[in-house]
Amino acid sequence: MLVGGRRFPDREWAVEGCQGIGRHIAQRLVADGETVVDVPAKLSARVRALDTGQGRKTDPVDAHSVAVAGLRSPGLRKVMGDDATVALRLLVDRRDELGRARTETVSRLHHLLLELIPGGAKKYLIRGQASYLLRTMPEPVGIVTQTRHQLANGLIEELATIDMRLKAADKQLVGLIKATGSSLRQLNGIGPSGAARLLGDIGDIHRFRSPAHFASWNGTAPLEASSGDHKRHRLPGPATGASTGSCTSWPSSSSVTTPPARLLPPAGCRGQEPDGGHAALKRHLSDVVYRAMINDTRMTEAGPGGHMGATLRSSAAGPIPTASSSDKSQPGPAAGKRRTFAAATP
Repeated sequence: MLVGGRRFPDREWAVEGCQGIGRHIAQRLVADGETVVDVPAKLSARVRALDTGQGRKTDPVDAHSVAVAGLRSPGLRKVMGDDATVALRLLVDRRDELGRARTETVSRLHHLLLELIPGGAKKYLIRGQASYLLRTMPEPVGIVTQTRHQLANGLIEELATIDMRLKAADKQLVGLIKATGSSLRQLNGIGPSGAARLLGDIGDIHRFRSPAHFASWNGTAPLEASSGDHKRHRLPGPATGASTGSCTSWPSSSSVTTPPARLLPPAGCRGQEPDGGHAALKRHLSDVVYRAMINDTRMTEAGPGGHMGATLRSSAAGPIPTASSSDKSQPGPAAGKRRTFAAATP
């Protein structure tokens, strides 16, 4: 492919889905010194639908659609080489695997302790507590009880190993996050794992044109779902077929708090939708994260003396080429100003 492409001195490669299935080929091209632009799948699909082939999906038609989209669409994101965000994503994936392994180990340990000790152990169990329960229980009698006791001791040793690896993973994540200069950990409720997930999955925040575009990508932009005189909004989810992006561990309203946040639903939902307040709060938290990441890049790109210089990162058109109701900003939290009344005139 490189031999065929390099016959053209002025060339640019268009790859579909450089954050997904096309990532590996795009990164190999970039590593070889080639210029690559990321073509969103929705954009190439629209080109294919408007083509004379009646939208048939074949390999040649797909390649032609991606080429046309890459040639005619301004503002496509230029693919950069892998950086620290990829390392963060790899580490946080491993950290999540360790967390799931710990949950499974504790669950198995609970099951054995319930059969060894009357009443079992409390829900939130740590290694020291489980070890103390086994040491203070009566001497196991019989092959079955002895086997359960032996398996429980083995699970406690596994739990100690997992806890040690979790601690090491958190320490490594803290170091990498600090090296990026990110301020996400200063937000209430975002720890090393949450900050690493956001940085790793989002990558370059400049690929989102606005807070509304970012909210549409992460699934916190309310969609209008009004029917007749009943005005309501809802968040996109699996039932609606809307994509929530690749940010699989997006902070929930219960894990991230910000002092200005108030549980107020959008104007069209107040008094009608019980979950409207949570939707509005999630949208607000999305804006908080977006502003923090934008400010971080501005600090990084500031020139000598703290003056802003021209950014070296290209602004990208996101995976949603046209604006829709989910791209529009929703009303923010109420300011809470006191009302004043004019004096009555005679």
